[in-house]
Amino acid sequence: MSAMSIMLLGLLLFLGPHSVRIFADNWRAAQIERFGEIPWKITYAVISIIGFVLIIQGYGMTRLDPTWVWFPPVWIKHLVALLMIPAFIFLAAAYVPRNHIKAALKHPMIISVKVWALAHLASNGRLSEIVLFGAFLLWSVLAFRAARQRDAAAGTTPPAGTWVGTVITVVVGVAAYLAFVLWLHTRWIGVPVFA
Repeated sequence: MSAMSIMLLGLLLFLGPHSVRIFADNWRAAQIERFGEIPWKITYAVISIIGFVLIIQGYGMTRLDPTWVWFPPVWIKHLVALLMIPAFIFLAAAYVPRNHIKAALKHPMIISVKVWALAHLASNGRLSEIVLFGAFLLWSVLAFRAARQRDAAAGTTPPAGTWVGTVITVVVGVAAYLAFVLWLHTRWIGVPVFA
């Protein structure tokens, strides 16, 4: 099996379960009612973890013999570094209770993925990277639209934000960003943010 095939299989297994609410929300509800919420979550998690492992394995293998589509200019790397600051803050906003960012954006985690994918798609020119980040960008666009449609149908809104929650969100997001830029990106991805 080729490296690209392994990565594509991983994307299918990872993004597939994460796309059920986009394309088959009623089917998802029926399966949860039929089998129970815990078995559904366990199955969902196992398939997603297998997919994630395959994405990492396949992507790592494609880097050994890359196919270049284009060569991004160096300045884009600096733009990506800036764009990742709000991406990390949006990610933190998904988990910190009662912050103004979540109250305004409704689904900050999906927007975080969208910013991350778009920034990395612009700054990477290998075919495997275009496929990887393009897949996540497409998923985030469709997932955000579906989530907003569910909100509108159900009339749901997130709780109002507080300044304490918002300050904590920004501090956690910036701290996570700095940890990733200064240490984790090189350790986990094998590529320094600022070479």
